[in-house]
Amino acid sequence: MSPVIIKTIRIRKRYLAALVALVFLSFYLTRAQNDRAERQAVTAMSQALASRVIVVDPGHGGADTGVAGKSGALEKEITLAVSRLLADNLAQAGAMVLMTRETDSDLSNPVTAGLTAKKREDLERRVAIANDNRADLYISVHVNNSPAADRSGARVYYQRGAVQGGKAGRHMQSELAQVLKNTGSQPAAVDYYITRNTSMAAVVVEAGYISNEAEEKLLLDPAYQGKLAWAIYAGAVKYFALENPPVQRPPENDKLIQTFKEQEQKTLKEP
Repeated sequence: MSPVIIKTIRIRKRYLAALVALVFLSFYLTRAQNDRAERQAVTAMSQALASRVIVVDPGHGGADTGVAGKSGALEKEITLAVSRLLADNLAQAGAMVLMTRETDSDLSNPVTAGLTAKKREDLERRVAIANDNRADLYISVHVNNSPAADRSGARVYYQRGAVQGGKAGRHMQSELAQVLKNTGSQPAAVDYYITRNTSMAAVVVEAGYISNEAEEKLLLDPAYQGKLAWAIYAGAVKYFALENPPVQRPPENDKLIQTFKEQEQKTLKEP
């Protein structure tokens, strides 16, 4: 082979490398633009949350730690961190947010004896918060666990046969896939105590698998927690904006509305 041909091949390889780099750059720029457009669309639709009563339920708490990761991460701490961010986002869009817990505690009576009885009482009180206030949406945040260490990804669950719950679940699952870009799961119908006994659309969001070491690290990352919160929030926005479910709020809740209107405004925590 002549030197001229060798030089030509080297030049072509250099051009090919540059072309590949340009393709990747174009891909990431396009994805960034799409993500920005999606966030703008969600913001434009966020007025659909005005005066909606939404219960945000951080799973577990207190002696009920939930599942634990290999590094010692606890479900109850992750769910509370994500739920706080989610509640901030919802409140800023005008929703009236009721947190089932804001500290490391469960809702059972301290004098109640027996783990089963305490868990039952805890769940009953979480459901009562939503039903007594005629909430429009119930979002319970949890963390998943599996014997298969490679299982990963956030997934949304809703009550079997619940039309509105299914709609909310599909919107949230879609947003989780859009924002996190690491889950291809579909929302699943279940028969859980909370989803079965709440009188409004209710979903359980399993934020990821704490049994997966890589995902456990993500679940502990504040930036990733912000993405989770934003995705759930965006799903709630689209549920109310596109499905337009009936308002459950009774007239006597005017005092509750005024309380939320008087709260100090903060900035939405976008991912």
